[in-house]
Amino acid sequence: MKLSIIIATHQRAASLERLLRSLAPQVSADNYEVLIAENGTPGPMRVEVSGLAPIHLHDPRPGKCRVQNRAIAEARGEIIVCLDDDLAVASDYIAGVEAFFAAHPEFAAMKGRILPAEDPVKKVGAVAAYLDLPIVDHGEEVIEVLGVIGANMAFRAAALRQVGPFDERLGPGAAGHEEETEMSQRLRRAGFRIGYAPRAIVYHEVDPARADRARFIRIARERGFCRTLHESHSPAKARLDAVVAAIRLLAARTLGASAGRRAREERRLAIARGILDGLHGNHDYSRSSKSSSSLP
Repeated sequence: MKLSIIIATHQRAASLERLLRSLAPQVSADNYEVLIAENGTPGPMRVEVSGLAPIHLHDPRPGKCRVQNRAIAEARGEIIVCLDDDLAVASDYIAGVEAFFAAHPEFAAMKGRILPAEDPVKKVGAVAAYLDLPIVDHGEEVIEVLGVIGANMAFRAAALRQVGPFDERLGPGAAGHEEETEMSQRLRRAGFRIGYAPRAIVYHEVDPARADRARFIRIARERGFCRTLHESHSPAKARLDAVVAAIRLLAARTLGASAGRRAREERRLAIARGILDGLHGNHDYSRSSKSSSSLP
């Protein structure tokens, strides 16, 4: 089983080098290839990690999905692993991916485990509720799930060839988000199944700059808008959802709910408003998110 490991990146040289150093002891030229998929910069970053000779693809135009699709087209592996650059992989990550696909032929795609690299509350305090880290931890058992998460996901190359590339209207550098959700939906419609791999562990950076309420709400609203690009939504239901979300948020504030609960309700309302934005054509989000490997 040959693995192709694709790392989407944008202006995070130090983070990318840290990820590559964590991968280097686990890969060899015979069985693996590493492709750096960089977008939205005038020229490619200079990255050197002992023991690795990655293929470095660069596109000066913004768009994670565009350059990631290019990397997928060039990849030679039977399994395509996609990672964001603000991670470090566990010491047995590659073994965990291989074991998952070898033991579970019923699954065409993998949702990997994502843990914080350090305690978010200790790092940023009460505003940790607004970090919006893509944490994934469904426990120790392999289970079927509805979708992948873009920071740590993998696919059988044959399945990707059948369903087609990522939707380039979505994701960082375009509308901002939802590219992995749309891909997951397409896989399931084609009859493929997606599994959670508890041993395929990565550790996500805890960046204090992400702990910002305005950013948190903006991203949630963008997510709602993105859903209108690849899903059908009823205007009446969207309006009702927005009203219900506003009532839930008011109740959470009135009852003195925890910061986490209030943040979840704020996100619910922002997503509902973003869906209304998309349905009413109120805003073009196509350049509102930075071209990056993950969330802006």
